[in-house]
Amino acid sequence: MPPELNVIDTAQFFHGFTPLGIAIALLGGFFLALGAQFQHRGVVVVEERHGSGHKAGLSIPQLWRLVRSPWWALGTLLLGLAILCQLTSLGFAPIIVVQPLGVVALVVTSVVNARASRTKLTRDAIRAISFCVAGIAVFVTVAAFVAQEHAIEEKQLIIILIIMGVVVTLLGVAFGLLRKRFTAIFYILSAGVLYGFVATLAKVVISRLLSGTFEWLTVGCVVALLAAAALGAYFVQTAYSVGSPDLVIAGLTVVDPLVAVSIGIIVLGEAAGAPLWTVFVWIAAAVIAVYGVFQLAKTRAAQVAAELAEAARLGRA
Repeated sequence: MPPELNVIDTAQFFHGFTPLGIAIALLGGFFLALGAQFQHRGVVVVEERHGSGHKAGLSIPQLWRLVRSPWWALGTLLLGLAILCQLTSLGFAPIIVVQPLGVVALVVTSVVNARASRTKLTRDAIRAISFCVAGIAVFVTVAAFVAQEHAIEEKQLIIILIIMGVVVTLLGVAFGLLRKRFTAIFYILSAGVLYGFVATLAKVVISRLLSGTFEWLTVGCVVALLAAAALGAYFVQTAYSVGSPDLVIAGLTVVDPLVAVSIGIIVLGEAAGAPLWTVFVWIAAAVIAVYGVFQLAKTRAAQVAAELAEAARLGRA
């Protein structure tokens, strides 16, 4: 049998197990939620004991202490399992199906964080989470019906790498000049955008490996993937120092799939035959999901302010 037929059969074999890919992606969502909770705890401890109070990004000494934190190490292990599940699921199912399923981590994280802090989810928080989940659900449902996977050409890979290069450059300049003005939202959205590129490049690399294609461009994708993952990880750790884990996960599980699916639609042409109305649905769904993230940030900020006011009142009593 010619090698080309073997390659095609192999790819079709893996893609025939979409339900398995979905199950693995959901498992990864649970690992992501628990990992975020433990990492957040480790970052908070380091920030409280060794932070400057400016919340302008973790310093090199803080990062070194963070690496030695047992809570952070446990969270990193769980996040490693989450990444492994995500990469495995991408080998069995299209990115538009499995990538957004990480939103299950938002629900799990919110519940776990509420129990860990011995607080109840407020109506505003539940409503914000509902916006996130509903927006992603609508976005993915429509995409799943109209999108189609195609062979990825070298021109498309180069475009993705160029776009990512521009994005990383802009984020680096903004971080260098305005880092002291940024809140958790900047770090969360930036990490979500970068992880969207990471997921896309991971899918590209896996697809090319399954098709027997491994050349300089694939190596470039691997290098870009690792660079984006490293920068995104730093932004996530900084976000943990100024925001709650459910807020961080909300940003990642909303922005990450929106970016990844958007690249698939616009650059890879996975929705070339989709009717015009789907574009308006996608825009509306994306706005709803992102609105939910900002509302959750607003709710968390109000909750923190109320807790500080209560602590001050008890201190004066």
